[in-house]
Amino acid sequence: MIGVVPGAQAQQQPADQKTRQPDVGVSFEVNGKPCTLQFDARTTLLDALREHLRLTGTKKGCDHGQCGACTVIVNGIRINSCLTLAVMHEGDRITTIEGLGHPDHLHPMQAAFVKHDGYQCGYCTPGQICSAVAVLDEIKAGIPSHVTAELTASPELTNSELRERMSGNICRCGAYSNIAEAIAEVAGSKT
Repeated sequence: MIGVVPGAQAQQQPADQKTRQPDVGVSFEVNGKPCTLQFDARTTLLDALREHLRLTGTKKGCDHGQCGACTVIVNGIRINSCLTLAVMHEGDRITTIEGLGHPDHLHPMQAAFVKHDGYQCGYCTPGQICSAVAVLDEIKAGIPSHVTAELTASPELTNSELRERMSGNICRCGAYSNIAEAIAEVAGSKT
């Protein structure tokens, strides 16, 4: 046996002591309600929302930040919740699809997605809607994108702006034109 010193005994630790990290406490606001949670420091925001708060509208798609199914809004900015640790969001305001509206009172973007059939299987829809809400806020705030023609002018919701800004949200069913129509209706423009 290579690398073993004769007569040496390996110190044995229980498996859970080798890998178990101490729990940490984090407080943030989720959908307008204060939350304090205890979890492993390596827990992603996505897993904290789904597993600890049971907010399962936010979906785990690729778990690599490539599909956008896990998009949530943090302090008014859209993020992929699978790419960030929950401990990084102490004191933050987090909005998930459940916080935008409910069946009796839909958010205008949710209603537009229903009206324009902006979903097919529905798996990506929560992330698409959260991203779409944040996109309109970005444009309203004058934040340019990679396709904004004039960086000092306020961006407008053009077809290329919309498609660039929503490019991080993949719809495997291909409902992109319906999604664009829903967003344009809420924005009050045609793309």
